[in-house]
Amino acid sequence: DAPRRPVMKLYIVDDDEPVRRALSLLARSEGLEVETFDGGAAFLAAIEGVDPDALSGCLLLDICMPGMDGIETLGQVLSRDNTIPVILHTAYSSYKDNFMTWSADAYVVKSSDLKELKTKLIEVLAKQKS
Repeated sequence: DAPRRPVMKLYIVDDDEPVRRALSLLARSEGLEVETFDGGAAFLAAIEGVDPDALSGCLLLDICMPGMDGIETLGQVLSRDNTIPVILHTAYSSYKDNFMTWSADAYVVKSSDLKELKTKLIEVLAKQKS
């Protein structure tokens, strides 16, 4: 038997349920496993105590969310594990000017056309595999 390559996972953190559903479909069509969270606090609680090496995949993170926003979540995630790639996925291009967003691997403005997001996701995951 050939060795199985590990299944890559996409962690989707977005407070908008229809967006989470659409992004899940996109990720699954690329052969990714998906876990969704409705906010940063929920994601951080889910990975609490998990070995960072066990988080193979990518974090797709919305910025504007109630409670803990995506920028605060990004800071918390990177202080815990700076190896997980993060794609910020937001409706607002203005956050590109916030230096806190510069530590993300990619920044994609939300659109009904998911081509750019799909391209960035493939690029980020390819870097992680190598």
